[in-house]
Amino acid sequence: MHLVKTLVKKGYGYAFLSGLMLVLSFPKINLYPLAWIALVPFLIFLNDTDRQTAFKTGLFLGIIYFFGTVYWIYHSINKYGSIPFIPSLLIVMLLCLYLSLYTAFFSYLYASYTRKTDLPSLFVAPVLWTTLEFIRSYAFTGFPWSTLGYSQYKFLPLIQVADLTGVYGISFLIVAVNGALADVLLLKRRQTERPLASVLPTLSGFVILCLAIVMTFAYGFYRLYQSRPGHSIRIAVVQGNIEQDKKWDPAYQQAVITTYKDLSFAAAQSRPDLMIWPETALPFFFGRNKELTDQLTGFQKQLNSYLLFGSVLVKQQKYKEPQPKNGKRPDMKSHTPFLRVADIGYANGAVLLDKNGNVTYIYDKIHLVPFGEYVPLKRLLFFVNKLTVGTGDYIPGDSHIKAVAPFGSFGTLICYEIVFPGLVRKFYVKGGDFIVNITNDAWFGRTHGPYQHFSMAVFRAIENRKPVIRAANTGISGFIDSSGRILGKTELFRRTFLVKDIKTDGTLAPYTKYGDIFSYLCIVCTLLLLIMKKR
Repeated sequence: MHLVKTLVKKGYGYAFLSGLMLVLSFPKINLYPLAWIALVPFLIFLNDTDRQTAFKTGLFLGIIYFFGTVYWIYHSINKYGSIPFIPSLLIVMLLCLYLSLYTAFFSYLYASYTRKTDLPSLFVAPVLWTTLEFIRSYAFTGFPWSTLGYSQYKFLPLIQVADLTGVYGISFLIVAVNGALADVLLLKRRQTERPLASVLPTLSGFVILCLAIVMTFAYGFYRLYQSRPGHSIRIAVVQGNIEQDKKWDPAYQQAVITTYKDLSFAAAQSRPDLMIWPETALPFFFGRNKELTDQLTGFQKQLNSYLLFGSVLVKQQKYKEPQPKNGKRPDMKSHTPFLRVADIGYANGAVLLDKNGNVTYIYDKIHLVPFGEYVPLKRLLFFVNKLTVGTGDYIPGDSHIKAVAPFGSFGTLICYEIVFPGLVRKFYVKGGDFIVNITNDAWFGRTHGPYQHFSMAVFRAIENRKPVIRAANTGISGFIDSSGRILGKTELFRRTFLVKDIKTDGTLAPYTKYGDIFSYLCIVCTLLLLIMKKR
């Protein structure tokens, strides 16, 4: 009991409470209203603490927050990476320790201001939080999971403003409300401690925040019921529900192909314009295995619809080689070169076939999963292997190419590419009709991971004003309209298909056009705060 009292007194109890409420606000628990008060206890504590204590308690809050929301990573490296349970948890804890540095620095900087400035918490807290959250999304290849705004994916009237600010604007608003509540609860104490301090910044800030919230809701309802240009298309998503450990087993190869054929034939009865299979749906190398490739294209001609599927693709490169003479290779100094093709690696790709089985589009995944699809800094980390089994290190793509078909144009985001707002918008800066996300969340089992992954797609739909169609191997597959409404989705680990008529959206959203201007403004404000602090 004495230890508990000591920890509470030192702020760890407040950090634990705030971290726990943040965890509960995310899927699959979805108590999202908690996010609007979750940070209040911790912000009040930071008002009376020194910077070193603030850093340590902020680190502890981050460990609770991030481990509670990304714990599911252990499942893939434990079950499919052959790493024992305890070491797999330790690997996740190391990731959480890194992520917690952001909440630690937030706490450190916040504590530096609260007792030395008249600026209200409702301004300082969201500016610092949003800046660090944005940096976390890009630093060291980026890891934007657990961005606070994602907790509100069901709160549609509020999150429509994401087409102006991105998901980071929602995080800003949540932290601003937490800061405002902390300001109100601390107002009397601050007046006692600093009688000459002005309350005008706090009161004016509170009024501005209330106006901002009213305007956010007004804009949200306007966008939700706005009529926007577009046309209707019918799309089918096929959820094969193939066990991860059987997917590449030669003994199950034909069974996997048969599963997708049977589901696709059933879905074809609804006459969809486009049929979508998940990430790496094919249990062979498309284009390299001629027999199975011909079998697939022959089957495709019977569907009378376009087919988009994920496949591991063998990448090739042309190079010059000396031309042999009289059966002997000439000296390298005097030869006549000719072109030769050689394999250089693999890509995690998406391929589109037209109704006649012709390849009309190939996309190579750009943002690969570190330690899952490749090992970063491989020369330095030569002793580190990938944490999951697979073909080998993938080669990243470099083109934000869209597929163009009679029913519309679309980009294909593979797996967790959909969680990067800046990456998704690059596909649509010159227009487009809808977003496709193919993924394989079998790696994460029945944990919270697949639910969180699906919820993030809601924001990509709103930010770009484009409906999202998602095909996942084991789920969750589904359809999201351009206002973030979930039109239909599948359950986890069910072998099924889903057909929906969706309306494309021709809107070029401000976020798509201008990007993360709001986040850059937060960074500028943070730099100004740092300059003010130094003075």
